Amino acid sequence: MMQAPQTKEEKQLDSSLDDLIHRVRELKQSIASFIYKLENDYQNITWPSLMESFGVLSSGLSTTKRLLKTEKMPLLRNYVLFPILLSPDRDPHLEKLTEGRVLAFNHEVVPDYLRTKPEPEVEEKVQLLSVKASSITPEMAQKQLTMLNKITSNVLDLINASSDVLDKDSSQKNALPQTSSASETNMLIAAVTKGMRLRRPEPQVQMGGPQMPGMPGPPQPQQPAPQKPQMPGSGIGRMQSTVKTNIKAAASSHPYQRP
Repeated sequence: MMQAPQTKEEKQLDSSLDDLIHRVRELKQSIASFIYKLENDYQNITWPSLMESFGVLSSGLSTTKRLLKTEKMPLLRNYVLFPILLSPDRDPHLEKLTEGRVLAFNHEVVPDYLRTKPEPEVEEKVQLLSVKASSITPEMAQKQLTMLNKITSNVLDLINASSDVLDKDSSQKNALPQTSSASETNMLIAAVTKGMRLRRPEPQVQMGGPQMPGMPGPPQPQQPAPQKPQMPGSGIGRMQSTVKTNIKAAASSHPYQRP
């Protein structure tokens, strides 16, 4: 049985689907390599390599979105995908196409892979959130938005402050300790070559000749100790005695008197 020739729209659809499948495969390989790196080589992962992996994934998603929005890509929502044959038996061809994810195209698999609406539980949660969002007044929504922006800015300030501290600590650890000073080196060279800031010590004139710096000087005369006031009639430098004496005249006390 011969197939009818494809129309221009069908050829365009096949070409667009081939490009889309190619992009999705590249994106899938990037995700698989990133997951493998996280699970097996997490000890050697650095922040730059992690950001590079995220950049590759973000670039793949952006490329896929641009491909879906191009003029050559027909509107896929205008087409319907439905199963032609359902079988509970294992299909090797389907297993190879899906890389072992789908073993058989049966009644259990079809609702999940050909679903055009979310699951009932997810759809119910989305409806509840939609009702809650519609019940909030614009003033309340603006107030919550302002609070969220404030919290986000505070968290961003904390992250930036922590990043600055980490960068400063890493720069200090990597920097070599300073072992010389340019100003002191220039001062030493000027002192050796030109004698700058070098002065000869001036002699100091004192008793006993000039005194060199650092040498002890002559002994200074001591101040006389203050004397206690004397009583009137007492001799200078004579101490009063506490012993009473009886002094008689020499004539009366002489044992050999003249007749």
